[in-house]
Amino acid sequence: MKSNFSQKLVPIILCGGSGTRLWPLSRKQYPKQFLPLLSDNTMLQETILRIQQIPNVENPIIISNDEHRFLVAEQCRNIGLNNPEIILEPIAKNTAPAIVAGTLYAKSKFDNCNILILPADHYIANIKKFNKAIELARNEATKGALITFGIHPNSSNTNYGYIKYSNTIKKGIYKVDKFIEKPDLKTAQSFLKQKKYLWNSGIFLFNLDLFLVEMNEFNPKIVENIKNSLIDSSKDFDFIRLGKKAFIECPSISIDYCLMEKSKKTIVVQFNVGWSDIGSWSSLYSFGKKDLNKNIVSGPTHIEETSNSYIRSNRHLVVTLGVDNLIIVNTPDATLISTKEKVNDLKGLTERLTKKNHKEVQNHKKVFRPWGWFDVIDEGNFYKVKRLHVKPKGKLSYQFHKKRSEHWTVVDGVATIRIEGRTQKLTSGESIFIAQGEKHSLANNSKNQLEIIEVQSGKYFGEDDIIRINDIYGRINK
Repeated sequence: MKSNFSQKLVPIILCGGSGTRLWPLSRKQYPKQFLPLLSDNTMLQETILRIQQIPNVENPIIISNDEHRFLVAEQCRNIGLNNPEIILEPIAKNTAPAIVAGTLYAKSKFDNCNILILPADHYIANIKKFNKAIELARNEATKGALITFGIHPNSSNTNYGYIKYSNTIKKGIYKVDKFIEKPDLKTAQSFLKQKKYLWNSGIFLFNLDLFLVEMNEFNPKIVENIKNSLIDSSKDFDFIRLGKKAFIECPSISIDYCLMEKSKKTIVVQFNVGWSDIGSWSSLYSFGKKDLNKNIVSGPTHIEETSNSYIRSNRHLVVTLGVDNLIIVNTPDATLISTKEKVNDLKGLTERLTKKNHKEVQNHKKVFRPWGWFDVIDEGNFYKVKRLHVKPKGKLSYQFHKKRSEHWTVVDGVATIRIEGRTQKLTSGESIFIAQGEKHSLANNSKNQLEIIEVQSGKYFGEDDIIRINDIYGRINK
């Protein structure tokens, strides 16, 4: 087969999603795409590194939300992608508006290119087969096809969408009949028997101009709104902020139903690459390396007479004795214990926990900021103790608090502290007091890490009692 690499390939990575079925490790503020689940790299980083192996490929355009923007930028820089193109959605509107935004932005930079749409949180075991599938799809794109990728199911999984295919175009390539949203178990079992259905990977490839022609035919309003949103967009450090007014006029709809199911040009390429969306602890268990008793163990653990289990701890020692077929995930502030069969019901459980206002569903104990991170060591009615970890060249905003005072003690590194316009340096063991209402900032101007213990005193300690005067990350209070 003659390869067609004359057209550039522009990847668009969709970095949304909350990953609730991997709670308590994945949470709304720090979902699975930012976690290292199967290697030392995060799922987002693995996605970026994977596409860099494709011939004639550009750096990716990444679609994210405002909340995760600094995480995306930091993780890109950590693998050498220093100037990423990051587009921020004002609000989540499913995949169609996001893909149109990325495609129109690509059109402003490249002529006659193909677009590859990739979720940020997928696992691909066989990179060689992945590259061959992309090559096959690129050749089909030159013939005027919109390509999606499908996986032959090996179970009646109800957590995936399905693609029903009809005529065979050539080996491994089929015409698409329709897309089916996540079915119930009985329907999924029927799909498995019929052998005319594929799991929907959520990965797409198409010619940029053809895609926009088809979008203008089936949903021109989205294209118009996104064009206006890009016109009203603004550059904010590493980020391109889409204009909100036009963007929110877009319907919340997937690209499957918005375009791919309606177009007569849609085909599906079989995707036998060892794919998984790592959407549950069961799927993570199925892809992980197991010991002789079919256990996967990570972190401080001790197991005896334990089999067929996934046991993971981030900090505390987890000990098992005489258990089988369990998922045990321990984090500093929450622990999950479930059978492998029931763990797929985790999404409903987290929804019930949210209704009961359990903050552990939303936030980790460790909270990431553009300057580093902090975690809460202890708290009471009139105090809160935090550990602040400020990365090299990181700087907290110049700010003040109306309802609390603070006491900082340097544990490691050199802190540059500014209080009411006066600057001084503190080293390990030294401390300083910041009175309520005093303007102050903290910076790490060194090449080493800085660790501070912060003791807050007062009656209210919410993050909304941070009144920023200036901030190098653009987080000034409006």
